[in-house]
Amino acid sequence: QVQLVESGGGSVQTGGYLRLSCIMSGDTYPWRAMGWFRQPPGKEREGVAGITTDTGFTFYADSVKGRFTISRDNAKSTFYLQMRNLTPEDTALYYCGTAPSVNGARSLIEPARYTEWGQGTQVTVSS
Repeated sequence: QVQLVESGGGSVQTGGYLRLSCIMSGDTYPWRAMGWFRQPPGKEREGVAGITTDTGFTFYADSVKGRFTISRDNAKSTFYLQMRNLTPEDTALYYCGTAPSVNGARSLIEPARYTEWGQGTQVTVSS
């Protein structure tokens, strides 16, 4: 079993920047993908960005494309989410996850494909 720990959340104003980190430890199962998801208050969890562990292929939700960047450092078992030009609509609890398989680009941000999750880190953007 893998353990995932997110960090880097916080409170910023509109237009601000945050970088989230997710450190993996434990099981060395060859995860195929890592992803970031978020759950706004009163809403369902939604995919934000995903990246394959081998080629580094990335896929983003339309709502964050051009503002968020997902990256990975396999040597450090860590992946990141850089978020810029934040808006109040980005306010949510952000989770990282790992997936044992992928099936197409969009699957990188499908929550149902992910089997391991961190506890979440809160991001709050004020206007």
